[in-house]
Amino acid sequence: MIVLITGASSGIGEAAAWRFAREPGTELVLVARREDRLRELAAKLPAPTTWLPVDLTEADAPQRVLAHVEEHHDRLDCLVNNAGAAWRGAFAEAGYENVHRTMELNFDAVLRLTEALLPLLRKSAPSSVVNVSSTAGRIGRGAAGAYSASKFALAGWTDAFHLEEAPNGVHVGLVLPGFIRTEGFPADELTGKLLTRWMVAEPDKAAEAIYEAGPGGSAERYVPRPYALAAVARVLLPGLTRRILGGGVGKMAMTKTGADAADRS
Repeated sequence: MIVLITGASSGIGEAAAWRFAREPGTELVLVARREDRLRELAAKLPAPTTWLPVDLTEADAPQRVLAHVEEHHDRLDCLVNNAGAAWRGAFAEAGYENVHRTMELNFDAVLRLTEALLPLLRKSAPSSVVNVSSTAGRIGRGAAGAYSASKFALAGWTDAFHLEEAPNGVHVGLVLPGFIRTEGFPADELTGKLLTRWMVAEPDKAAEAIYEAGPGGSAERYVPRPYALAAVARVLLPGLTRRILGGGVGKMAMTKTGADAADRS
Protein backbone atom coordinates (compact mmCIF):
# COMPACT_ATOMS: atom_id res chain seq x y z
CA MET A 1 0.00 0.00 0.00
CA ILE A 2 1.43 3.36 -1.08
CA VAL A 3 0.28 6.21 1.18
CA LEU A 4 0.93 9.94 0.75
CA ILE A 5 0.48 12.17 3.81
CA THR A 6 0.65 15.96 3.73
CA GLY A 7 1.52 18.01 6.78
CA ALA A 8 3.55 15.00 7.87
CA SER A 9 6.35 16.69 9.81
CA SER A 10 4.48 17.00 13.12
CA GLY A 11 1.23 16.50 15.01
CA ILE A 12 -1.55 14.53 13.37
CA GLY A 13 0.40 14.02 10.16
CA GLU A 14 3.38 12.51 11.96
CA ALA A 15 1.08 10.27 14.00
CA ALA A 16 -0.64 9.15 10.81
CA ALA A 17 2.73 8.20 9.31
CA TRP A 18 3.44 5.97 12.31
CA ARG A 19 -0.04 4.43 12.11
CA PHE A 20 0.21 3.52 8.43
CA ALA A 21 3.80 2.32 8.84
CA ARG A 22 2.53 -0.46 11.12
CA GLU A 23 0.61 -2.03 8.23
CA PRO A 24 2.62 -4.77 6.46
CA GLY A 25 3.71 -3.83 2.96
CA THR A 26 3.11 -0.10 3.40
CA GLU A 27 5.37 2.45 1.72
CA LEU A 28 5.06 6.12 2.62
CA VAL A 29 5.44 9.44 0.83
CA LEU A 30 5.67 12.33 3.30
CA VAL A 31 5.02 15.91 2.22
CA ALA A 32 5.60 19.02 4.35
CA ARG A 33 7.61 22.22 4.36
CA ARG A 34 10.27 21.26 6.90
CA GLU A 35 12.78 18.97 5.23
CA ASP A 36 14.78 18.35 8.40
CA ARG A 37 11.73 17.06 10.23
CA LEU A 38 10.73 14.86 7.31
CA ARG A 39 14.23 13.37 7.06
CA GLU A 40 14.33 12.61 10.78
CA LEU A 41 10.89 10.99 10.74
CA ALA A 42 11.63 8.90 7.66
CA ALA A 43 14.76 7.53 9.32
CA LYS A 44 12.73 6.32 12.31
CA LEU A 45 9.71 4.82 10.57
CA PRO A 46 9.58 1.01 10.15
CA ALA A 47 8.44 1.34 6.53
CA PRO A 48 10.13 2.42 3.27
CA THR A 49 9.66 6.18 3.12
CA THR A 50 10.42 9.01 0.72
CA TRP A 51 9.76 12.67 1.40
CA LEU A 52 9.31 15.92 -0.45
CA PRO A 53 9.67 19.37 1.16
CA VAL A 54 7.15 21.68 -0.50
CA ASP A 55 4.75 24.50 0.31
CA LEU A 56 1.44 23.25 -1.07
CA THR A 57 0.24 26.78 -1.84
CA GLU A 58 2.94 27.24 -4.48
CA ALA A 59 1.73 27.16 -8.07
CA ASP A 60 3.81 24.15 -9.10
CA ALA A 61 3.34 22.15 -5.88
CA PRO A 62 0.79 19.62 -7.21
CA GLN A 63 2.91 18.71 -10.21
CA ARG A 64 6.03 18.45 -8.06
CA VAL A 65 4.27 16.04 -5.72
CA LEU A 66 2.93 13.99 -8.64
CA ALA A 67 6.37 13.81 -10.23
CA HIS A 68 7.87 12.62 -6.94
CA VAL A 69 5.26 9.88 -6.54
CA GLU A 70 5.69 8.69 -10.12
CA GLU A 71 9.47 8.67 -9.72
CA HIS A 72 9.30 6.24 -6.80
CA HIS A 73 6.03 4.34 -7.31
CA ASP A 74 3.69 3.13 -10.02
CA ARG A 75 0.54 3.56 -7.93
CA LEU A 76 -1.05 5.50 -5.06
CA ASP A 77 -3.44 3.71 -2.71
CA CYS A 78 -4.23 6.43 -0.18
CA LEU A 79 -3.93 10.23 -0.13
CA VAL A 80 -4.18 11.92 3.28
CA ASN A 81 -4.86 15.65 2.93
CA ASN A 82 -3.82 16.76 6.40
CA ALA A 83 -1.76 19.96 5.97
CA GLY A 84 -3.50 23.06 7.27
CA ALA A 85 -3.26 26.09 9.50
CA ALA A 86 -5.31 28.78 11.21
CA TRP A 87 -4.70 32.48 11.59
CA ARG A 88 -7.10 33.76 14.23
CA GLY A 89 -8.90 37.06 14.13
CA ALA A 90 -12.41 38.46 14.06
CA PHE A 91 -13.55 39.40 10.56
CA ALA A 92 -13.88 43.09 11.45
CA GLU A 93 -10.17 43.20 12.27
CA ALA A 94 -8.55 40.47 10.12
CA GLY A 95 -10.83 40.98 7.13
CA TYR A 96 -10.96 39.19 3.79
CA GLU A 97 -7.21 38.74 3.57
CA ASN A 98 -7.24 36.34 6.50
CA VAL A 99 -10.06 34.35 4.90
CA HIS A 100 -8.21 34.28 1.59
CA ARG A 101 -4.91 32.94 2.92
CA THR A 102 -6.69 30.37 5.09
CA MET A 103 -8.79 29.11 2.18
CA GLU A 104 -5.71 29.00 -0.04
CA LEU A 105 -4.03 26.43 2.18
CA ASN A 106 -6.88 24.56 3.85
CA PHE A 107 -9.17 24.25 0.83
CA ASP A 108 -7.64 25.33 -2.48
CA ALA A 109 -4.37 23.46 -1.95
CA VAL A 110 -6.27 20.28 -1.08
CA LEU A 111 -8.32 20.44 -4.27
CA ARG A 112 -5.31 21.25 -6.45
CA LEU A 113 -3.26 18.36 -5.08
CA THR A 114 -6.16 15.91 -5.26
CA GLU A 115 -6.84 16.92 -8.85
CA ALA A 116 -3.23 16.21 -9.81
CA LEU A 117 -3.19 12.81 -8.11
CA LEU A 118 -6.70 11.67 -9.02
CA PRO A 119 -5.74 9.84 -12.25
CA LEU A 120 -3.20 7.80 -10.29
CA LEU A 121 -5.72 7.09 -7.52
CA ARG A 122 -8.25 5.89 -10.10
CA LYS A 123 -5.64 3.73 -11.77
CA SER A 124 -4.80 2.20 -8.36
CA ALA A 125 -8.43 1.54 -7.34
CA PRO A 126 -9.64 0.45 -4.91
CA SER A 127 -7.98 3.47 -3.31
CA SER A 128 -8.92 6.22 -0.89
CA VAL A 129 -8.64 9.90 -0.07
CA VAL A 130 -8.87 11.18 3.52
CA ASN A 131 -9.58 14.86 4.06
CA VAL A 132 -8.77 16.14 7.53
CA SER A 133 -11.33 18.82 8.31
CA SER A 134 -12.20 19.85 11.88
CA THR A 135 -15.13 20.05 14.25
CA ALA A 136 -14.90 23.73 13.29
CA GLY A 137 -16.08 22.50 9.89
CA ARG A 138 -19.46 21.80 11.48
CA ILE A 139 -19.62 24.44 14.22
CA GLY A 140 -18.27 27.98 13.88
CA ARG A 141 -16.57 29.84 16.73
CA GLY A 142 -15.82 33.49 17.22
CA ALA A 143 -12.37 34.63 16.01
CA ALA A 144 -12.07 31.46 13.91
CA GLY A 145 -14.45 32.28 11.08
CA ALA A 146 -11.82 32.02 8.36
CA TYR A 147 -10.76 28.61 9.59
CA SER A 148 -14.36 27.40 9.89
CA ALA A 149 -15.11 28.63 6.38
CA SER A 150 -12.24 26.59 4.97
CA LYS A 151 -13.17 23.47 6.91
CA PHE A 152 -16.90 23.78 6.19
CA ALA A 153 -15.98 23.98 2.51
CA LEU A 154 -13.73 20.95 2.78
CA ALA A 155 -16.44 18.91 4.49
CA GLY A 156 -19.04 19.79 1.88
CA TRP A 157 -16.71 19.09 -1.01
CA THR A 158 -15.71 15.75 0.54
CA ASP A 159 -19.33 14.55 0.56
CA ALA A 160 -19.81 15.47 -3.09
CA PHE A 161 -16.41 14.16 -4.18
CA HIS A 162 -17.10 10.77 -2.61
CA LEU A 163 -20.34 10.42 -4.55
CA GLU A 164 -18.51 11.32 -7.76
CA GLU A 165 -15.58 8.96 -7.26
CA ALA A 166 -17.24 5.93 -5.66
CA PRO A 167 -18.08 4.49 -9.11
CA ASN A 168 -14.37 4.76 -9.95
CA GLY A 169 -13.33 2.78 -6.87
CA VAL A 170 -12.00 5.79 -4.95
CA HIS A 171 -13.39 6.06 -1.41
CA VAL A 172 -13.34 9.56 0.11
CA GLY A 173 -13.48 9.84 3.91
CA LEU A 174 -13.58 12.76 6.31
CA VAL A 175 -11.94 13.20 9.71
CA LEU A 176 -13.08 15.99 12.04
CA PRO A 177 -10.68 16.50 14.96
CA GLY A 178 -11.48 18.66 17.93
CA PHE A 179 -8.72 19.66 20.34
CA ILE A 180 -5.67 17.48 19.76
CA ARG A 181 -2.71 17.63 22.14
CA THR A 182 0.40 18.55 20.11
CA GLU A 183 3.71 20.32 20.70
CA GLY A 184 2.07 23.61 19.76
CA PHE A 185 -1.02 22.94 21.88
CA PRO A 186 -0.22 21.12 25.16
CA ALA A 187 -3.86 21.69 26.22
CA ASP A 188 -2.94 22.05 29.88
CA GLU A 189 -5.85 24.38 30.63
CA LEU A 190 -8.36 21.93 29.20
CA THR A 191 -6.87 18.71 30.54
CA GLY A 192 -6.41 20.24 33.99
CA LYS A 193 -10.15 20.47 34.50
CA LEU A 194 -12.45 17.48 34.84
CA LEU A 195 -15.23 19.25 32.96
CA THR A 196 -13.15 19.83 29.82
CA ARG A 197 -10.64 16.96 29.95
CA TRP A 198 -12.76 14.84 27.60
CA MET A 199 -12.43 17.51 24.91
CA VAL A 200 -8.76 16.71 24.24
CA ALA A 201 -7.43 13.71 22.35
CA GLU A 202 -3.93 12.49 21.52
CA PRO A 203 -2.61 12.59 17.94
CA ASP A 204 -2.64 8.78 17.73
CA LYS A 205 -6.43 8.86 18.12
CA ALA A 206 -6.70 11.15 15.13
CA ALA A 207 -4.27 8.92 13.22
CA GLU A 208 -6.46 5.88 13.87
CA ALA A 209 -9.48 7.83 12.65
CA ILE A 210 -7.59 8.69 9.46
CA TYR A 211 -6.85 5.02 8.85
CA GLU A 212 -10.51 4.14 9.43
CA ALA A 213 -11.68 6.87 7.05
CA GLY A 214 -9.20 5.72 4.39
CA PRO A 215 -8.47 2.02 3.95
CA GLY A 216 -11.07 1.26 6.62
CA GLY A 217 -13.83 2.68 4.44
CA SER A 218 -15.59 4.84 7.08
CA ALA A 219 -17.48 7.87 5.81
CA GLU A 220 -16.40 10.20 8.62
CA ARG A 221 -14.94 10.17 12.12
CA TYR A 222 -14.97 12.74 14.91
CA VAL A 223 -12.04 12.87 17.34
CA PRO A 224 -12.90 12.62 20.19
CA ARG A 225 -16.10 10.84 19.18
CA PRO A 226 -18.44 12.86 21.50
CA TYR A 227 -17.85 15.93 19.32
CA ALA A 228 -20.37 14.38 16.92
CA LEU A 229 -23.06 15.27 19.46
CA ALA A 230 -22.11 18.93 19.22
CA ALA A 231 -22.55 18.80 15.45
CA VAL A 232 -25.99 17.28 15.89
CA ALA A 233 -26.91 19.92 18.46
CA ARG A 234 -25.84 22.65 16.02
CA VAL A 235 -28.48 21.40 13.56
CA LEU A 236 -31.27 20.64 16.03
CA LEU A 237 -30.66 23.38 18.61
CA PRO A 238 -28.84 26.25 16.89
CA GLY A 239 -29.87 28.89 19.44
CA LEU A 240 -28.68 26.85 22.39
CA THR A 241 -25.44 26.04 20.61
CA ARG A 242 -24.75 29.73 20.08
CA ARG A 243 -25.35 30.47 23.75
CA ILE A 244 -23.00 27.69 24.82
CA LEU A 245 -20.28 28.83 22.44
CA GLY A 246 -20.68 32.34 23.75
CA GLY A 247 -20.17 31.11 27.31
CA GLY A 248 -17.12 29.98 29.23
CA VAL A 249 -16.08 26.99 27.11
CA GLY A 250 -16.60 28.90 23.89
CA LYS A 251 -14.62 31.90 25.07
CA MET A 252 -11.81 29.64 26.23
CA ALA A 253 -11.75 27.98 22.81
CA MET A 254 -11.55 31.39 21.13
CA THR A 255 -8.32 32.17 22.96
CA LYS A 256 -6.71 28.78 22.42
CA THR A 257 -5.15 27.31 19.28
CA GLY A 258 -6.31 23.64 19.40
CA ALA A 259 -6.42 21.22 16.55
CA ASP A 260 -7.52 24.01 14.25
CA ALA A 261 -4.14 25.73 14.56
CA ALA A 262 -2.18 22.83 13.17
CA ASP A 263 1.26 23.69 11.88
CA ARG A 264 1.40 24.25 8.14
CA SER A 265 4.18 21.63 8.28
